[in-house]
Amino acid sequence: MKIPVSHGWLEAAVKEPAGAPSGAAVLCHPHPVFGGSMHTKAVYRAAQGLVEAGLVVLRFNFRGVGASTGSHDQGIGERDDAREAIRWLAERYPTLPTVVGGFSFGSMVGLSVGTEDDRVVSLLGLGLPVDRFEYDFTFLEGTNKPTLVVQGEEDEFGSGQRVAAVLAPLGSHITLVRIPGADHYFTDRLDELRETVRGYYASGPGAWQLAGV
Repeated sequence: MKIPVSHGWLEAAVKEPAGAPSGAAVLCHPHPVFGGSMHTKAVYRAAQGLVEAGLVVLRFNFRGVGASTGSHDQGIGERDDAREAIRWLAERYPTLPTVVGGFSFGSMVGLSVGTEDDRVVSLLGLGLPVDRFEYDFTFLEGTNKPTLVVQGEEDEFGSGQRVAAVLAPLGSHITLVRIPGADHYFTDRLDELRETVRGYYASGPGAWQLAGV
């Protein structure tokens, strides 16, 4: 499917849960220059976890990726793409609270956009690349939205220990789950990634926020 945007369209895919949805989610993919797309395994498996938790999930390709029009814009235009994806999803599911997140480069884009959007009630970050790209995530201190961060303990772009140190001063609204033995791409740990995401939004702080508790 295609989402109309100013530069043409974004290639996207939507998956609905089996029952009545409790929320809607937008997931952003890793860096396009390094082969990231909405089909990246970690994005796909996190989406599975969200669907299993009862959310409608939208995955999409940033500009210049797959069938999406436009070209890579160093994270600036990609933020606009994320905003358009949120708008599109909210128009189709106007009564559902929204979750926004992403993996690696997509975590920087998704979390920053989601922090600013009042329709977004919770955030999800996977594989925060705090070392390789030195992205600044201190904007998370300016929100109280429940935020789940899932990090591989052996992530070469930011170990579990490094990410814990970065996130510790930013607030108790952030839940960090460090997966032992996992690298940046959660190789051989994708089931644990999916289950962590599912649990947070099925029965953890994410579920409480979606229910308005």
